[in-house]
Amino acid sequence: MSTPSQDLPMIPAAKPIIGTEEREAVDRVLASGMIAQGPEVKAFEEEFSAQLAGGRECVAVNSGTSGQHLGMLAAGLKPGDEVIVPSFTFAATANSVAVSGGVPVFVDIDPETFCIDPEAVRGAITERTVGIQPVHLYGHPAPMDQIMDIAREHGLWVFEDAAQAHGATWNGTQVGAFGRGAMYSLYPTKNMTSGEGGMVACEDVELARVVRLLRNQGMETQYANEIAGFNNRMTDIHAAIGRVQLTKLGQWTKRRQELAARFDAELQGVITPVVREQATHVYHQYTIRIEGATGEQRDRFATALREEHKVGCGVYYPTPVHRLPSYGLELDLPVTEQVAREVLSLPVHPSVSDEDAQRVIDAVNTVAKAGA
Repeated sequence: MSTPSQDLPMIPAAKPIIGTEEREAVDRVLASGMIAQGPEVKAFEEEFSAQLAGGRECVAVNSGTSGQHLGMLAAGLKPGDEVIVPSFTFAATANSVAVSGGVPVFVDIDPETFCIDPEAVRGAITERTVGIQPVHLYGHPAPMDQIMDIAREHGLWVFEDAAQAHGATWNGTQVGAFGRGAMYSLYPTKNMTSGEGGMVACEDVELARVVRLLRNQGMETQYANEIAGFNNRMTDIHAAIGRVQLTKLGQWTKRRQELAARFDAELQGVITPVVREQATHVYHQYTIRIEGATGEQRDRFATALREEHKVGCGVYYPTPVHRLPSYGLELDLPVTEQVAREVLSLPVHPSVSDEDAQRVIDAVNTVAKAGA
């Protein structure tokens, strides 16, 4: 006899995984007395570089947003400089440009991968453009060969937003190893976490040095402040958590990919994610599209999943960044507007069991068939 969905536990849309090893690592740091930025941070930076950033020098910071902000400043962004960004992303992508004094220039996306459209980038370049910030959204890499070609052609730098793409690759190269620099988020619900934090991968030693200065009040040596900086340091407590999570990321990514393959094969009545031949997708989110839906129809679909089937889900992102009150721009970005109405992300985190996956599939197919 089947169990009524109302009696089943909710399958969360996202869930951080913190185990015994992470707790033991925190206890070890607390017992050491070295709680601020110290040996754990240095070790985490080196291990992250070797595993995820193509060997590039990495600088740990207290959040992904801090990493973007410091990256923009270290790249030399000046007031009035333009940086091309997608509007279909989290606001921090554009905010990192704006709070650094620059001007985010919003462009459209590929409707299949949700990543920045290279031709839209090309059409947005002006004499004030200095950089491009592609986003590897949901864990699918942006088309970095085309982006880098455009950047070289116009003398622009590229700073990758790899917040959601730990371990993703494009043509065999890890994201974060293409441009001038890159940021990875270590927020609790990302593919791996340090509790809170971020990592900046840098093309060269000099860029890394500037990011290190900026994160620590402008100094490498105590009280020898070279530039005006911030307090954006990562603690050893957070680094210790991150080091443990890094050892688990590979198996977690494999589980995400297994779940995604099952959803691809069995979901009906919705558009499942497209993966380009050149890409390794790490599925920070498994994002479907409700083709032709209005935002209200998509929201009703989500409500039915949650309330009738106890399947958590999320909308990332319902409002394009250019239309948020912080920017309030009227732009012609038709793909962005359409996708923002249609997208819905399903649970794909490693805590989703095979039984949970079947519940997700049955729920989506039932709701899609009912035309919610």
